[in-house]
Amino acid sequence: MGASLRALRALVLLCGFYLLGLVLLAVAAAVDVAAVTWAPGALAGKIVIVSLLLAIPVVKGMLMLRTPRGEGPPGLPVTEAEEPRLWALVRELAAATGTSAPDAVVLTGDVNASVSEEPRLLGLRPGPRRLYLGVPLLTGLTEARLKAVLAHEYGHFTGGDTRLSALAVRGRVQIGRTVGHFHARADGKEAAERARQEKAAARRTAKGKQAKEIDTAGAGITYRLMAAVYTAYAKLYMRATLSTARAQEYAADLAAARIAGRDATASALREIPVLSAAHDFYLDSYATLGLPARQLPPRGEFFGGFGRMLTARGTELAGLREKLPSEPGSPYDSHPPIADRVRRIEALPAYGRGAEDGGPALALLSDPARTLAALEDAVLTDEVGQFERAGEWEQLLSASMAVGLASLDTPLHRALARCTEGRPTLPALLTVIDEGRLWQLAQGLPLPDRETAGRDREFRAAVRPVLRDALQSMVLAEFSARSLLHWEFSWSRPAAVRLPGSASDLDGEAGTEAALHAAVTAALADHPDTGPLRALLPPTPHPA
Repeated sequence: MGASLRALRALVLLCGFYLLGLVLLAVAAAVDVAAVTWAPGALAGKIVIVSLLLAIPVVKGMLMLRTPRGEGPPGLPVTEAEEPRLWALVRELAAATGTSAPDAVVLTGDVNASVSEEPRLLGLRPGPRRLYLGVPLLTGLTEARLKAVLAHEYGHFTGGDTRLSALAVRGRVQIGRTVGHFHARADGKEAAERARQEKAAARRTAKGKQAKEIDTAGAGITYRLMAAVYTAYAKLYMRATLSTARAQEYAADLAAARIAGRDATASALREIPVLSAAHDFYLDSYATLGLPARQLPPRGEFFGGFGRMLTARGTELAGLREKLPSEPGSPYDSHPPIADRVRRIEALPAYGRGAEDGGPALALLSDPARTLAALEDAVLTDEVGQFERAGEWEQLLSASMAVGLASLDTPLHRALARCTEGRPTLPALLTVIDEGRLWQLAQGLPLPDRETAGRDREFRAAVRPVLRDALQSMVLAEFSARSLLHWEFSWSRPAAVRLPGSASDLDGEAGTEAALHAAVTAALADHPDTGPLRALLPPTPHPA
């Protein structure tokens, strides 16, 4: 479908929204006239009031004349003087694609690249263009793959997608806002009705009468019915406009293959889901590791550590690249399934281009370290930006684990507090075990199958894993409280902990883990023995 037909369809769908509003207003007016003509005065007045209340959200949605400006992700704008090599590539690909280069390039902190335009006259006239480019993409892609990504985004410019999307966005926002108005009014009616019934129930209870069950099923039903009408139209609107969006993605893929080459385009499409999954893992396990302790990685490392993790976990990531995401498509998806896009690209001719590499895309930046540090200032919130900076990643790990262990609140802690009516400490737990009350204590732990609680052997087998994990955590917390733990940081595997060698009298990480495991197992045996665990613990300091 050409740009003119797409513009016409978007305009027709937008007009359909206004037509639906006019029809509903006309129906409401007709009902009002009929009520005033034939209904009794009091009833007619109520009908007119209800019609006016229902008309308010409809009119509000129709009068939202201005297309909302889309706000891009937070990022770091870079000028051509600051990043000449990156801008040279941006201009080179714009010329190859046959479109104008963007007016601004903004570096962001996510695994994504996108373009935006602020058109005039509902998309009939072009406006300022922006290119948003995620630094994690620069970190994980080669220059050849980055060319494919940029050529894809420029395909949206040449197809008029960024200009014509103004009509589609306007319709989506207007319909969504109208539906939201109706739901908000329905929720208000329901809350008022619930409050009225609760007051009535309180009065009946005060008089010694049985309170009626609160039922708000009918409250706001008229508003919800109106919302259902607009929701039905919204589904039609979304299916129509998003099918166009998916077709635009296919067309942009073809443009990328012609400009950057088939192999580089297919390779980039395969790589982006892997980078996205890896970046999510990096943020959860590394970059935000110190937030509980109100600490950040060393300056520039919030985004800079991602590259080191990719290098260290190369073998693991290679396995992910072999499998394309297999999520099913939906008529409400803005993008086609990535596997389908890759298959289409790989079926194309090579266009005479080989799989040129060109080195890492991050090298396009004049000073990557400086840019990564400046990006933190632009992306992180003001509150997070004030956190203390760790001197190194090992320090960040130690601070985070210390805070986590100090604030442990497991089901075992809560059960122990109830059992002893005191603070749930490790010495208190060992005392309970020595007194033979372990399995009585375990009755207070949550289990998936409570039927096993009455069968002693099955119950102990089911509860032991819960006890083992919690007891090991309590042991680590005891060492951490005395600053006796050493955490080993690694980019390629989970963090490992070492107990003091003098306490365990064993060499190496494996020996330490084995000693702890054996001591915990002995404490949780059918005939428990806390001796090995007490020997493993540091001596309790006595006040002078």
